[in-house]
Order: sequence, then structure tokens, then C-alpha cells
Amino acid sequence: MIIDISNKVVIVTGAATGIGKVIAETFAKEDVKLSLWDRDYDQLLKVADAISTQSGEKPIVVKCDVKSEHDVNEAVKITVEKFGTIDVLIANAGILNASKILETSAERWDEVFDVNTKGSFLCAKAVAPYLKEKRSGRIIFASSFAAILPSVGSAAYAASKSAVVSLTRVLAAELGPWNITVNAYAPGMIPTSMSAIDTLTESRKNEMLDTLCIREWGSADEIAYLLIFLASDQAKYITGTLIDTSGGKFSVQFAKLART
Repeated sequence: MIIDISNKVVIVTGAATGIGKVIAETFAKEDVKLSLWDRDYDQLLKVADAISTQSGEKPIVVKCDVKSEHDVNEAVKITVEKFGTIDVLIANAGILNASKILETSAERWDEVFDVNTKGSFLCAKAVAPYLKEKRSGRIIFASSFAAILPSVGSAAYAASKSAVVSLTRVLAAELGPWNITVNAYAPGMIPTSMSAIDTLTESRKNEMLDTLCIREWGSADEIAYLLIFLASDQAKYITGTLIDTSGGKFSVQFAKLART
């Protein structure tokens, strides 16, 4: 089976750093037309400058804060003016609030929901009319393993990512009549600046790895490969689901017993 998404117009939000950056780089190798969004415009430019597709086409870059409806609508307008259409939205932008509930301010709670949940909603709402017009398309949301099993100190983050899962399911039904699929992905332990895995002690790292069926850290490009599949025609019958990409984290109670 050959997965061909060449020439599709793909939006990646939060593309300046972390998993979003790798998603952009990996999709470029598939010869798509990229529209990269982030509020860190300077860093986004550096990412885009290092990317070119097989056909030599450079991505367009848009300074966009996904929690701003004005920014999102303008970013969609710029994308359509450049490429004429939209095929795939990867709503990857997100932030983490690592604090226990009594230490979390209302303002910080709102910011996490505004970026992670409202931002996903605004992006989907803005691209949906273009996908409906062509009666096809893909919307892919970044959720998190925290939506499946949250951690202490992650109430805002886990709740916001759980809301993204419900948004995924509802939009899958609402947009299904136009052959638009809507899915979400739940990365597990991927070393990034957000996950801060690299800052942990070796004993804590080993403790976390022992929870995995595949006892190794995941990589951002492995997430990107999943998204390439979800963006393709081969995934046209997959919708309304959350795909766990965590190496089997907590699929059983004590995964390390299999290695003894």
C-alpha cells in the first residue's frame, strides 16, 4: 500500500517547536502544501526556512494565536488565498499547566482551555466551510494521554484535552455527511520541552519506562507518521476516534513483569 498525500494543503498549528515542528518537517517530505501557524513567529520562520518539499515549494508561515478568532480566521484566509483550498487541519497547538488545583489560578485555567480546547474549536470552525464545499477533508486534533489517564497536578490540562476528545466525536458526526473525518491523537511519553522528560532523574525515567509495553521513549516523527495515514485516502473510514500512541502505557497493570 502506498500512502500518497502529495499536493494536499495541510495546516499545522503550533508548528514552531516540539511535536508540531516535526509534524511540519515530516509532512513536507510527502510533498504537501504547508501552512504553518504559531504565535512565536520568529521561531516559526526558522522552521519554515529549513523546510522545502520535493517540488521545492516553501511553506507559508502565519503568526496566529489560536485562541483568537480573528487570528484564526485571518490565517485561514491567507492559506486559501495562497493555495486555493484546504484539505487537512492538524490542530496541534497546546500548552500545559503543571500545578495542583489549589495552586492553579482561574486565569491560568482559562488560558489552558482557551488554547487547547477553544483553539481547536476555532480552527475547526474556520476550516469546515472549505472542507464542506469540496465534500472532503481531514481534521485532526491533538489530545493527550492525559485525557485517558490524568496525572496529579494536571487538572486543567487533562480536562482541556478530554474536552477535545468530545469535540472530536461531535464534529465527526456533524461533518460526516460531507465526507470529512475528525480524529484525535494521544501522544504518550515523547521527550519535548513541554513533557520535560529530559529534566527527570534517571530513577524517575526508569519508573516511567517500566509502565510501557514498548520500553522506550516515543519520538515525534512516529506521531507524524500516524497523522500522515489519518490525512490519507486510506483512512477515510476512520472518524470520531482517539488514537493512543503511547507504547502501551498502562494497557496492563505491571508491564515490566513481562521483562522478568
